[in-house]
Amino acid sequence: MNEEALLARASEERERIFQRYERGRENLAGQIDPWEDPEFEEYHKTDRYGFIHDERLPQKTAPQKINIEVEREKKWVKMLATWDSPTTKEKLHRRIYKGIPNSLRIKIWCKLLDVNRIKSDNPGKYHEMLRLAKQWSTDVRQIDSDVNRQFREHQFYRERYSEKQCSLFNVLCAYSMYNSEVGYCQGMSGLAGVLLMYMDEEDAFWALAVLLSDRKYLMHGLYIEGFPKLTRFLEHHDRILTKFMPKLKVHFDKFGLDAILYSLKWFFVVFVERVPFSLCLRVWDIYLLDGERVVTAMAYTILKLHKKAIMKLNDMDLIVNYIQVKLHKDFGFEDDIVIYHLERSMDELRRAKLDYPGPPPPNELPKRQLGMFVEPDKKSKIGQRAENFSETEKQTRATVILRREKAAMELQELRVSQSDTVSDHSGVAANVRCDDSVSALGSRRSLADTSVTSTADLSVFSSGRSHAPENSLDTHSNVSDDGTGSGIGGLSIQRAPSTAHSTPRATPHPPSVSPLSDDIVRIHVTYNPLAASPSHLHPSPAKYKSYSDEHHKPISLGFYTSNGASNLSSDNRIRIQVPSEELLTPVVDSGRIITQRYIESQDMYDLK
Repeated sequence: MNEEALLARASEERERIFQRYERGRENLAGQIDPWEDPEFEEYHKTDRYGFIHDERLPQKTAPQKINIEVEREKKWVKMLATWDSPTTKEKLHRRIYKGIPNSLRIKIWCKLLDVNRIKSDNPGKYHEMLRLAKQWSTDVRQIDSDVNRQFREHQFYRERYSEKQCSLFNVLCAYSMYNSEVGYCQGMSGLAGVLLMYMDEEDAFWALAVLLSDRKYLMHGLYIEGFPKLTRFLEHHDRILTKFMPKLKVHFDKFGLDAILYSLKWFFVVFVERVPFSLCLRVWDIYLLDGERVVTAMAYTILKLHKKAIMKLNDMDLIVNYIQVKLHKDFGFEDDIVIYHLERSMDELRRAKLDYPGPPPPNELPKRQLGMFVEPDKKSKIGQRAENFSETEKQTRATVILRREKAAMELQELRVSQSDTVSDHSGVAANVRCDDSVSALGSRRSLADTSVTSTADLSVFSSGRSHAPENSLDTHSNVSDDGTGSGIGGLSIQRAPSTAHSTPRATPHPPSVSPLSDDIVRIHVTYNPLAASPSHLHPSPAKYKSYSDEHHKPISLGFYTSNGASNLSSDNRIRIQVPSEELLTPVVDSGRIITQRYIESQDMYDLK
């Protein structure tokens, strides 16, 4: 198919998607596929925030608390009438930390974000961006997929092509044109989805614009190519753990748990779907008042409050599940208690000068004027992927690999120090423990690759990708369309290409790997950890060679079964052939790197 035909097909697809949202649910009777509407069972109750539950909700609001909230609402109404007065500014901090009445959040949030001012300064801009998106946006397909996942358990987003789903689609498409550097990135649907629970369509658009570009929040750096702000905040989070909770940090390191595995939604969407929604709203109230310092302090507060429970979990997967899933369902503390500790944490970090990671570097700031239309190139229109990584993508990939290797080395040093204390007669038990540690490390690295790769777009960290051109109709996303949760919820964030830069996307097709690529091949082979190691894994010490002063070159590895045939043999082993060229080769026994050595012959080695 020639280029003009591909452009026409992409344009038809974009128009078809827009038409479905413009017509809405009522005008699409019989045209909505069954898989697009979740099969809800009979629900007992919808909570006060609009989320639907499949079991009866416990009555947590005592009558006296209801009376307090009514009185608090009256005070807020008076304060809104005198918003710009000095008296209101004095009371604002204290009252927001006590909680904004839910019925007044729409007005208070718009005041805190100064939505009315920015909207009046840009008359007609939102509708202009929406018209441009209908004609030019290259992100429509991904946005459509994410809208179909976002908050499907909420009454506003429950039905496909409902009014709020259509608003969410419009806001995200318009913003992808308004900020051409960001375009659209998964995670933004969570932000816009929460805003639309309390605002109308245009107000939510401008609120999203403020969150990404205002200096107090500047989420722009979280969503641009390379995700520089995420890296900076993760490093700051690690410094806080090292200073205030060193035992917990050691516990995480012991099981190879990098902060990126449990904290993505903390930073990307300000704890949406990581804490109960009532608490999430309280955190958002304070975040809109005090800015990004709140995210750092809340991350510290969560781990501080649950430190004892986490320290009892001796498995990386259990820890991640506890932080990501259990705390979302039941945080274990009343919201008022959490906010009290959050305020104390902010004071504690401020005294230690760790409340703020520092001003944003230039690479986190918008470089193009917002609201200026940039026509996408032909590859972006068609949906073809870029053939080469950008410098930012290369730097991000290197940063993540360094973080991963550092964690692996720390875990290796820990295992070596532990093994030195084990006597010779307990070798069998030590081997079993070592094998368990290796399993945890392998699982951790696999999860890390999943989360990190998808965070910065899978292609950033997948150097073995195909360079063959692919159009948007053949491959569009690494995230399946049948999920009902938000894409970021499962540690999967994918950047959609902006109008000005086509970011490579993951492909479901088998990649063509160059022999000299940096690909990491992971192999899981079930085996008996008590079996004896082959003798040729232990050549004489004279063959040992130090790795510290040399660098090995990448080599092409061939894999064979024990009988040399193409089928797996019954002894459950995979053998690796090492070329005769003298290259520095790691020799591994029971998951521990014994040495780096030269192997001088065409030998076959068992991968245990």
